Amino acid sequence: MNIQTKYLGEVTIDDEMIIHFPGGIPGFLEQSEFVLLDIPGNPVFQFLQSVNTVPLAFVVTNPYHFYQDYSFELDEGTLESLQIKSVNDVLIVSIVTLKDPFETSTINLKAPLVINQKKMLGKQYILNTDVYPSKASIKPTVGKGV
Repeated sequence: MNIQTKYLGEVTIDDEMIIHFPGGIPGFLEQSEFVLLDIPGNPVFQFLQSVNTVPLAFVVTNPYHFYQDYSFELDEGTLESLQIKSVNDVLIVSIVTLKDPFETSTINLKAPLVINQKKMLGKQYILNTDVYPSKASIKPTVGKGV
């Protein structure tokens, strides 16, 4: 199927690429179908593009690229609703807030997107802790953690 995207124009996707967010994403509860699209020439970031709403696209990244010690546990309800059976089922991405200059951009470690990449189910999981901020620096201080 072909979809229009905010940043890449028209792209062709397979139905199997669609990630279903049964509860939507906070702030966009009516949006339940997204697709992860690679950014040409950039292996660190991707677009999470709404399948149905062209202007709705987030820049996302694997938070472990910037914060190797990032860690949290999913509750039983989330494991069930996303049908997660193994750690290998899980893909974690964080939404990036782009700023100018780029080095001042932030990533949301407080509310990662948890995706069961085998079942193509996703949810924004809001951590019940203040250990991780919603606006963590894209350039962490080496050795200082978050």
